[in-house]
Amino acid sequence: MSTPVYLDYNASTPVVPAAAAAVTRVLVQPGNASSVHRFGRIMRREVEDARDQVAALVGAPTAGVIFTGSGSEANNLALRGCGRARALVSAIEHESVLRARADAVAVPVRADGCISLTHLAAALARDDRPAVVSVMLANNETGVIQPVREVAHLAREAGALVHCDAVQAAGRIALDIADLGVDMLTLSAHKIGGPQGVGALVLAGNLQIARAIHGGGQERGRRAGSENVAGIAGFGAAAGLAASYSESSRVTALRDELETRARAAAADIVIHGGAAPRLGNTTCLGLPGVAAETQVMALDLAGVAVSAGAACSSGKVTPSHVLRAMGAGEDTARSAIRISLGWASTAADIDRFIAAWSDIAVKARRRSGAATSVPAAWAS
Repeated sequence: MSTPVYLDYNASTPVVPAAAAAVTRVLVQPGNASSVHRFGRIMRREVEDARDQVAALVGAPTAGVIFTGSGSEANNLALRGCGRARALVSAIEHESVLRARADAVAVPVRADGCISLTHLAAALARDDRPAVVSVMLANNETGVIQPVREVAHLAREAGALVHCDAVQAAGRIALDIADLGVDMLTLSAHKIGGPQGVGALVLAGNLQIARAIHGGGQERGRRAGSENVAGIAGFGAAAGLAASYSESSRVTALRDELETRARAAAADIVIHGGAAPRLGNTTCLGLPGVAAETQVMALDLAGVAVSAGAACSSGKVTPSHVLRAMGAGEDTARSAIRISLGWASTAADIDRFIAAWSDIAVKARRRSGAATSVPAAWAS
């Protein structure tokens, strides 16, 4: 049997060897990072070294890094703990942002998947209560990069705080919290080659955050509970590598090759967000008339792993809220799959995907009588 092909990096990136080694090193050591004896100090050093590495990844002060159990927890901590009376979030945010506060107002996006700055400005002006604005840096389903600097400028003029979920962008594009102009930024270890079960909320300044978990004084009193030292050490190792990641052009070339060959196999495909700036590793591919679940299952049987939307919702039968917010009809949204590449992706992986997916497209078109190749006008 052929080796399975993994093309679901946006759900979880394979752990890089340096992160796995860091986790293993810590797991065999005894000690609690809050203890003052030698073993505790060794664990504390692991945590603080990782804090330095995560801070360096985004150009933030080390003291601003709050380790959490996930990116979702960090998003909730930001929106619920910032003390602002109202929250404005883009309509394409991750569920952990959309559902963090029942009073959150969703700001529309344009057809290309970018937040509407006009609608955001109007929403900020509509109510003078203190606000927090949350806009992701790159969308998890389409890869579309959001105009976060412009969002931050509008928010500053209105006296609002800005939170940015940068989970998908980290390790794929350059990150600098000061350059983005945001107050809070979310990261997740397993999206950059670290272990699952650890994330971080990064603060740009001395912002006061109300703790969501009460207990001891860990994380400078901002998040109680014994730290997941092994996970944090792995996070730090992955962050250190992500800060110097230089394969983005290679991965982008693989993604572009995949899209070109997919168009050759099915002329009517839709590349959602293809008109906007995107992460180089992500494509959201729609095959009209063929349900995403059907594509995902058929690809899995062929040994190729992709997603139908976000990993947290890919098991649901409801269409993507991201694509619906971009104006896609229900049938169109239901036919989209997400392919995401990363550090271990190869040209052979693209070959395997195209072979399996083309077979799905050809069979579907035979049933419907639709075209399966590029129109002659495109040949030049």
